[in-house]
Amino acid sequence: MARVLWVTEHYPPSQGGMANSCDRIVRGLRGAGAEVDVAHLTRRERPWAVTREHGGRLLTAPLGDDPEHALRRLWTTLTAEDLTGAYTHVVAFGGTYSMLAAPVLARLVDAPLITLLRGNDIDVGVFSMRRRGVLADALRASARVCVVARNHTPLVRALAPDAAVTFVANSVDTAQWRILPSERERGRAWRAGNVEPGRRTIGIIGQLKNKKGVGFFLDALVASGHADRFHLVLVGEVEETVTAWLAERKDSVPHSFLPFLERYDLPAVYASCDLAALPSFYDGMPNVALEAAALGVPLICSDAGGLADVADDAIGFAFPAGDAHACRTAIDRAARAGDKELAALGAAGAERIARDFTPAAETAGYLAVLGEVR
Repeated sequence: MARVLWVTEHYPPSQGGMANSCDRIVRGLRGAGAEVDVAHLTRRERPWAVTREHGGRLLTAPLGDDPEHALRRLWTTLTAEDLTGAYTHVVAFGGTYSMLAAPVLARLVDAPLITLLRGNDIDVGVFSMRRRGVLADALRASARVCVVARNHTPLVRALAPDAAVTFVANSVDTAQWRILPSERERGRAWRAGNVEPGRRTIGIIGQLKNKKGVGFFLDALVASGHADRFHLVLVGEVEETVTAWLAERKDSVPHSFLPFLERYDLPAVYASCDLAALPSFYDGMPNVALEAAALGVPLICSDAGGLADVADDAIGFAFPAGDAHACRTAIDRAARAGDKELAALGAAGAERIARDFTPAAETAGYLAVLGEVR
């Protein structure tokens, strides 16, 4: 059975989608019998530590203000724990320092390197003067590169033409990810207190950065002529340019802001939404897309990155990334759709996620990679 050294900058108690995905994948592999030691290159102020977890160890390695020292000390820690000959694989899970350290560690422990790319790693990294060298070195050193979007493969091969690339989708556990009756009621109560009757709500959820296309979507919403038919619910970290744009149009573009919420505080938010918008210019496979669709919320989304692998017009209103006319058309279609059509789209989305984007399938995908790479 595989024994993996998993090098990452994103792992609980870190927050955000990357940490959630990392935790989910590691738990899946451990549950399937693999032993996974996680080297967490944390940016938090935490003590160095090696602790036992179910199915492996957690090596907490704070980067602090001297990341080079931290990476070198990690090797010293592995040596002191007598782990240098234990591993069958080394995995780099996203992040520049993970991809900087993992190829060296793989050579030192004489194990093949597998690099798991998330959205920004390749979307931005391939064009970054600061990060591209690290990214290219990691890709060329990898026995396998795993992506969460099929259309990331050409970007990988632009830097590493001979790279062996495997697509493994993200997942959501629909047995656990549900809207409880109390959360449904909270969603109704919030709408009653914040949304004018007859308006549909559009949730825009997550770290709302430039790549997420929020400003692009707002311009398309106004241009569509339907801004007054919707109420926007923006949840998370919103850029100042977006807040300023909305402040100038507070009477013509109804909206509300909610702070960043932990994942399990979100079902009540989804319960208040008729649609979820993901107008990204480029992306990985956003957890928000899977989570919203799994709860029966239709998507208004671009085909950026892994969104193309998740969504289409059978579960929402899709458009080519960056196409302003197509985005306006998608908004127009959503505005004109009847309640029965939205309900049917939501039900189709929930069925698709429950069938095709399961933790079991995700774990099986990574287990297959571990088995093929020796």
